[in-house]
Amino acid sequence: MNYFLTYTVYVLILSVLMGISTWKLFKKMGYSPLFAFIPFYNYFIILKETKHPKWWAVLSYLPIVGPIMMSVFHLYLVKKFGKTLFKDQILTVILPFIYMATINYSKDVELEDENANDLFLTDEEKEAKKKDTFLGSITFAVVFATIIHVFVTQPFGIPTGSMERTLLVGDFLFVNKWSYGYRLPMRPLAIPFLQGTIMDTGEKGNPKDDPKSYVDGVKLPYTRILQFNKPQKNDVVVFNYPQDSVHTAIDRKDPYVKRCVATAGDTFEMRAGRLFVNGKPETVLGDQEVQHRYIVTTDSQLDIPTLYKAYGFLPVQEIQQNNGGFIYGFQGLTDKIAKDIKELPHVVDMKEDVSVKGEAAIAYRDEAKTKIDTTQSIFPVNKPWNQDWYGPVRIPKKGDVVAINNETLPMFQWIISEYEHNSLEKKNGKIFINGKEANQYTIQQDYYMMVGDNRDASLDARFFGFVPEENIVGKPMFTWMSLQGAFPDSSSTYQAPFKIRWDRMFKATNTGEANKTSYWWIAAMILILFFGWEYFVKLFRKKKTEDDL
Repeated sequence: MNYFLTYTVYVLILSVLMGISTWKLFKKMGYSPLFAFIPFYNYFIILKETKHPKWWAVLSYLPIVGPIMMSVFHLYLVKKFGKTLFKDQILTVILPFIYMATINYSKDVELEDENANDLFLTDEEKEAKKKDTFLGSITFAVVFATIIHVFVTQPFGIPTGSMERTLLVGDFLFVNKWSYGYRLPMRPLAIPFLQGTIMDTGEKGNPKDDPKSYVDGVKLPYTRILQFNKPQKNDVVVFNYPQDSVHTAIDRKDPYVKRCVATAGDTFEMRAGRLFVNGKPETVLGDQEVQHRYIVTTDSQLDIPTLYKAYGFLPVQEIQQNNGGFIYGFQGLTDKIAKDIKELPHVVDMKEDVSVKGEAAIAYRDEAKTKIDTTQSIFPVNKPWNQDWYGPVRIPKKGDVVAINNETLPMFQWIISEYEHNSLEKKNGKIFINGKEANQYTIQQDYYMMVGDNRDASLDARFFGFVPEENIVGKPMFTWMSLQGAFPDSSSTYQAPFKIRWDRMFKATNTGEANKTSYWWIAAMILILFFGWEYFVKLFRKKKTEDDL
């Protein structure tokens, strides 16, 4: 069933429930009971009768926003019939159609004029009414922010150094959800602003036992609208982690940001830590810096805090030797920084840390090495590849017909079973797709190779494999805040000192330019308008009142 048909079915079900539980209330308000069953129009009538903006009715069935607005409209309706106590409000929100039905079928329920007794309200009742107004303002502020978050853009933080020095640890970005066409929400019943889980309540760091922030049973299929562009080589892209085993909803999987180094149909390869696409060295943009991992041997301890201040991002592992010397494993050194460190007086030896060609990088979950940890192993697990020597591998393209056998299955099994939703099984040495023996498969969507700019410190497509088009979220637009030291680095012996990077704020992230233009003045104007609008409106109204007098 396609997206819009499924959506229509949900709307009709909700409309029937609304009609069954409120038709008598509509009749008492002077309308045909049938109007209670008509989607959008039923809420239009409620807003009209309760003297609220009638256009709000268009928000009533939107994914994620809709459930919030429907609860608000239900509260307006029951209040219209005198149900104003706290318990009435709680029951209306938690059990909307059941509680409204008890009111609907009650014999003594009557309409009440909310403003009729305003003159006789006690101070306590007036204060309660003010609180209701305040809560209403807060609710609609949340609704407005949710609309922006769900349908336009959302904030995204950089917690790791995989994209250094293009995107820094502690950068906070806004992502444009329309860059590659808008992907419609797939879990319409969800808590706003939360990605996958509500909080870490079970085993620390294990999201599998944490409560989900969405209702998984209410779901819509993947659909993308107004797709005029697809990810291009060198785009910085935000996408949902493909091999997330916790969340079945694509749009609820953990968000990642990497550079799209190869698109569908390209050939990707790593040679001694250098990246090649279609046999040619990668194009390095102005805002990228080629980085590598180095092993440094010294005769005494280095002053790492001073180096941090001089070079910024500088994660390092420090090990003291028995002879009083130290061994340092530096991540993400540019050629210039590596040259400077090599010239330090206490450095005895320095060499780039490159994995051996033909040595497979396989991680295991147990000491006996019987259970492969696919999340930490190079993809696919049956190839003699590692981070520095990888491929060549062709990125799957929609329409490709690929051979399926025991050798190629590790490369394509996630595509067949998880990304393209087929049943896949092996029986008696044979491979079956959707119950039929198969020796080939036709790829149903485009795939991409997403790799971090800091190649030796990046959990990217070399580990989790190809990224399906349906997992693409959008492009980062600009950095709105940048805090050095905002996230701890568990892989480093030392931590970066905290500071605000003012020079990075409100700069575009996807231009490829070394020196990006800052748009802080636009942000300042927006903030002035946002916070000053109400003041100027009140000032104008006051002046108009004085003129009228």
